[in-house]
Amino acid sequence: MRYYLIAGERSGDLHGGNLVREIVKLDPGAELRGIGGEYMRDAGVNLSVHYGELAFMGFFEVVKNFGTISRYTRKCKSDILSFKPDVVILIDYGGFNMRIASFAKKNDIRVYYYITPKVWAWYQKRALKLKRTVDRMFVILPFEKDFFKRFDWDVDYVGNPVWDSVRSHKPDLEFLTKNRLVSDLPIVSLLPGSRTQELARMVPIMADVVGRFPDVQFGVAVVDNLDKALYAPLKAHNNVTLVAEDTYNLLLHSNAAVVTSGTATLETALFKVPQTVIYKASASTYQVVKLLIRVPFISLVNLIAGREVIRELIQNEANGATISGELKRLIFDGAYRKKILEDYQSIITMLDTGSASENTARLMTGYLRGEGPGSRP
Repeated sequence: MRYYLIAGERSGDLHGGNLVREIVKLDPGAELRGIGGEYMRDAGVNLSVHYGELAFMGFFEVVKNFGTISRYTRKCKSDILSFKPDVVILIDYGGFNMRIASFAKKNDIRVYYYITPKVWAWYQKRALKLKRTVDRMFVILPFEKDFFKRFDWDVDYVGNPVWDSVRSHKPDLEFLTKNRLVSDLPIVSLLPGSRTQELARMVPIMADVVGRFPDVQFGVAVVDNLDKALYAPLKAHNNVTLVAEDTYNLLLHSNAAVVTSGTATLETALFKVPQTVIYKASASTYQVVKLLIRVPFISLVNLIAGREVIRELIQNEANGATISGELKRLIFDGAYRKKILEDYQSIITMLDTGSASENTARLMTGYLRGEGPGSRP
């Protein structure tokens, strides 16, 4: 079979790479092409574009780069037609991939969507568009299956790939030594994000927090393909260590974390690290999002739990003083830490349904062979 996969950011690339490895086990002759990054490339995907060329976030940032996005959209469509895939597999990255889903449907190409766009968060009627353009949806959050039932759509819940990644992680026993960290002082993970615009806003705030805790060690999760100058305000502090592309080992050794909203909040919870979630957008973007949002929380941890497990500090609350007050509780308040860890365990129990990558690959290849509902000859 010929598979065309599209992941537009780092987390999608990671989960896409894991999915591809499972597909190849079931379909050794698979031909693989698409948009992604190092993880997908290393798994065997012939990349037409690296996702780094498409990593724009925020309403106005997307508008500003509309010409670039349109150019890559046309390139992707042309590449799909040239490759003639049996299926297009879309991975997260809602705005771009929903346009590709419509294009593929018009050209009678099967469309599978792995890691659904967050249509449950805002403008929920987009679910109807997905239903029209996607042959099978493979969702990774327990509440998503019930959400799509409201639109008379039976989707596949496959488990969560983040839990797969955490469970398969092999600790580096030399991590502390390599990064000149010591075990007798608290270690706090700082996860500022994986996009340029995120770092530009969150790094200065995190640097303010660091300055308030001279006796705490801070490890910053650094993304290699971003300009290192973005981390300069943090690097200026003596109690900060930059940890490149090794977030899981950093979390494994951390007592607490400050995390920019996103998939990293769930990763942090699965490593059982008490955290606070922060987010700050441009004023214009925030006003637009505030009008559209339809869920009570921004972090996956709280959304999955259906209640506040970790504190969310958004926009004006995402400041050095407020974050520092919460971080002090996370490090030193034993009862507070215990309650968070107990809530984390309930989330882990909900997500522990086997390997999401294996489940998804098995279903996808089965549907392609004409097995089960939603298959096509």
